[in-house]
Amino acid sequence: MDPNPAKRRKLQHQEPHDSSNSSAALEAASTSGASRSSTFVLQTRELLREVRINYDNHFAGADELLHRVKSTIEAISPQDPTPIHQASKSLEKKHKILVPFPDPKPSKDSPYKVSFAKPSQCNVVGSYVSKTMIKSQGRHAIDMIVEIPKDIFQDKDYLDLRYFYKRAYYLAVLTASLRDELGSSVGLAYEYANGNRLLPVLVLTSKDSPKEYQIRVIPCAPEGLFPARKLLPASCCIRSASDAESKTPTPFYNSTLKAESSYVPYLKLLRQAEKSCPAFKEACILGRVWLFQRGLDGSVPKGGFGHFEWATLTALLLQGGGRKGVSVLSPSLSGTQIFKAVVQYLASVDLSKKPLVFGPSKQGSEAWKESGPVIYDAVRQLNVGYKMSSWSASMLQQHAKWTYTSLADREADQFNPTFITKADLPLQSYDALIQVERALSSSEGAITDHRGASWEYRDRVARILKKALGDRIQLINVHDVSDADQQAWDLKSAPATEPTAILVGVLFTANVSRQVDHGPAVEEKDEAKKFRQFWGEKSELRRFKDGSILESLIWSQTSPLGLCEEIARYILKLHLKIHDEDLTIHGRGFSAVVPIKSADLASFQAARQAFQTFEGDLRNLGDSLPLQIRQVAAAAPELRFASVRPPQLTTSKAAAQPMDTVIFFEASGKWPENLAAIQRTKIAFLLRIGELLAESKPGVTCQVGLEETQTEIENLAFLDATYEDGAVFRLRIHSDLEESLLERRTKDKTLDQRIRTQGAQLLASFKRTYTHLPLHTQTISTFCTRFPALSPTVRLLKRWFDAHKLSCHFLEEMVELIALRVFLEPYPWQAPSSGMTGFLRTLQFLARWDWRTEPLILDSSGELTGAERSAIGTRLEAWRKLDPGMSHTTLVVATSNETSGTAYTIHDGRPWPSKVVATRMTTLARSACKIVKEKGIDLEPKILFQPSLKDYDILIHLNGKVMKNIPRADEGAKQSQFKNLDGRTGTAPLPLVQQPARSLLKQFDSLFSGPLLLFHGGPEDPVIAGIWNPQIQRRNFRVNLPCSFKPVGTGKGDGDADDEEKQLVEVNREAIVAEIARIGGDCIDSIESKRS
Repeated sequence: MDPNPAKRRKLQHQEPHDSSNSSAALEAASTSGASRSSTFVLQTRELLREVRINYDNHFAGADELLHRVKSTIEAISPQDPTPIHQASKSLEKKHKILVPFPDPKPSKDSPYKVSFAKPSQCNVVGSYVSKTMIKSQGRHAIDMIVEIPKDIFQDKDYLDLRYFYKRAYYLAVLTASLRDELGSSVGLAYEYANGNRLLPVLVLTSKDSPKEYQIRVIPCAPEGLFPARKLLPASCCIRSASDAESKTPTPFYNSTLKAESSYVPYLKLLRQAEKSCPAFKEACILGRVWLFQRGLDGSVPKGGFGHFEWATLTALLLQGGGRKGVSVLSPSLSGTQIFKAVVQYLASVDLSKKPLVFGPSKQGSEAWKESGPVIYDAVRQLNVGYKMSSWSASMLQQHAKWTYTSLADREADQFNPTFITKADLPLQSYDALIQVERALSSSEGAITDHRGASWEYRDRVARILKKALGDRIQLINVHDVSDADQQAWDLKSAPATEPTAILVGVLFTANVSRQVDHGPAVEEKDEAKKFRQFWGEKSELRRFKDGSILESLIWSQTSPLGLCEEIARYILKLHLKIHDEDLTIHGRGFSAVVPIKSADLASFQAARQAFQTFEGDLRNLGDSLPLQIRQVAAAAPELRFASVRPPQLTTSKAAAQPMDTVIFFEASGKWPENLAAIQRTKIAFLLRIGELLAESKPGVTCQVGLEETQTEIENLAFLDATYEDGAVFRLRIHSDLEESLLERRTKDKTLDQRIRTQGAQLLASFKRTYTHLPLHTQTISTFCTRFPALSPTVRLLKRWFDAHKLSCHFLEEMVELIALRVFLEPYPWQAPSSGMTGFLRTLQFLARWDWRTEPLILDSSGELTGAERSAIGTRLEAWRKLDPGMSHTTLVVATSNETSGTAYTIHDGRPWPSKVVATRMTTLARSACKIVKEKGIDLEPKILFQPSLKDYDILIHLNGKVMKNIPRADEGAKQSQFKNLDGRTGTAPLPLVQQPARSLLKQFDSLFSGPLLLFHGGPEDPVIAGIWNPQIQRRNFRVNLPCSFKPVGTGKGDGDADDEEKQLVEVNREAIVAEIARIGGDCIDSIESKRS
């Protein structure tokens, strides 16, 4: 036993370099190991083969339809300029089509005129041309741009939505002609391009093709239609009717106009990148998969950074982006290397704070300087990131950082977190989810920059909450609950109104539980005034112990989620008049499943403090003991912050739950060299310790208890020490010689095989109790201190195992290690910051874990080498070949302290859990993940903890009243009325060796484990469920049958090759059920047999 604490694992891997040094870092990262094949490269190659689309099959008939569309468009008759209101009414009356004007629509007396002329060109652009679509993307569409000729526009059409009005009318004329020409062979609808409410497009869906694909007809402007100097980010192109002199910048509107002229230039840029870099397409496909798995998209509602932006950024990095205009990426890199380099580049730049500028600009910083994220392409004079928001840019960078960290961790799985795991499920991604519902008024709809009223509202909410929550949160992300901006609408109707419900997701930091916020000092008058203006009446002046007088905020809630909710409700009501009924907090139902309070930490710390007192009392015994104490180690879940219920150190009639501890003495030759004698020496030791402890500490009560053992050579006894404050410690003694004798017994070939097998089992049990458990307790306790969310995660996971009656088949330590895994290898996220995210990510891991071929390896100390990891995997592979039925080993869970992988998965020589139970665990986890995905934010957490009893053959309903009274002193108190009993009898119940339900289950299992597999949850689970073993079938009668059988006639039994008929027997289920009822007695209320 190593008394030194476990080493801290270096979880914070190398951070991405600052953007100023990014090019040099990327070159070094790209060239290192360029020719070295790796598992990740092989996996990405296989992924590329899997996700690519067979364009000939998937887009069958698309080229023919495209030609028909183009021919129809080019054959449309020109129209002379007509007043816009008259033209739109005529079109609506003749073709029953509404012109999709952006809001505000042109008035009846609008002086603008619209016309139609043959387009300058019709081209297919986008992913269909570059062949970079993937199978899993939401839909597959072909983009056809229709360039509106310059003659239709006037010089000042960039002002006041004039261009967009003319564009909308042009689109309506295209729609009317296409519907007349193509008839019922296609379906037509409008939708917004990338969720931009300024840019409606026409969507055609072929009804004749068996494949589901669409053609988007996109009107656009010719290149250089408007002067670039007129569309600078600081320019105001929307003049208010009430204030004609308004100079409010309209950067989004201006960039949208510039982007309308950039389809062909960017098509050329991407074509050039394809020619210069053979792996460009592969990198774009990998980027598309990466973005899709994280819910990132090029549409305005989904963040504004999608496949086009990824491809454009990659192409720009191939041309420049480095120091002195040197290209960051080399064209000779492979697709995987380019993907890694782009991810690292995105991780290294904060787009919301520092703009990315590619190439020199004639207008200088005025060309790109704006408040939002900037990826400025000076050649094409466009901010490619104009659709992004500050929070979506932060989200993109954060995902890139997490992926970069994952790719830098050579020992972790790099492929699945990067490309396979869905990282966009809200409940698994955010620690708190705040839904705000409020109808937008007409005044709020008049938005200057025309991003949309919903976007502007989201922006206000995000800015207010980010300022209010401050350093309590690491990240904030806001998006619409519905996707109305991305839904198509009928040609005769108006588009759907903007969504009014928004969802705010936040990630906590370690400061989230702070109840007092300190503001500026009273001397800082300007800052204090701003502070009071923002916080209103909540701000108050307070004098602190150091004499400082500060503006302060006092919050009443104590839990992280409660604090976040209290702050959000107050500040949104103050600034946006959002009332309590308009705000919903999702995910707090988990605290109802396992009540997790801020006081729980104090309870666990009190238990740890009580243990330290107990340790000190033992050490103070000093020379009174024949051997010197080397160490007293904790070995209980209550002492590692991992029990479902926090320890309650209070006196009550119920017997207290003892906390396991182990005492280690200095090595000595005084121990007898006989296993049975060692056990009896331990009893004498315990008696002596109890006497000395009771003498030195009058308030401590000590009793020696006996273990439930089968042989005299295993540990026979323990000492329970009960303190006046209610703390109870169960002490067992470690003997160095005992381990040596067991090892000798295991290796002695002169002994019978049965004795050696027994010795091996006892040795495994000894190591688990005296070596692995103390180290495990030390490790979990350390990580619970480092990761505050680990303790609630473990408690929720244990409650889930209890609810589904799995915990009787898993050691507690095993469940804790499963929970620890999502903290040591949290990819594709960072380590969870709340119990909810930790628990749901653990379920996701269980659902995906292929324990048949993959060991669970937890490098808690950071010292496992690649060779050691490979050895663990090789060992599992060998076991599967020798034991394909998994009758000896099912799960392999290895740690840096225990590399065999079986310390927590083999119990009494049997796999723990069995293959059947492990399969059920996986099935339940997959079902839970399916529910989480389907329900989304509407998930009711309790549903994940509701067991299904329909799969069991037998249900044993326990008598709750009797089971509760077993550990109580009530009966003893009644008996104390008799004169021959001590008055203290029953007033201080002895700690139980085992919980009553678990003890009863253990007895049933020892008798009926062959025909019946039993399931039970925690101590308060009222039902023991069981399924009959289907492998024990009707068979021939013989002696020493494994359980109770009954005759069923004569015939040929299972596996009988003899033609002679013999007496057949089958499992006597009725007799087994009757025996269970007899053994259980009053503890059983009823037994329900569901299937015969």
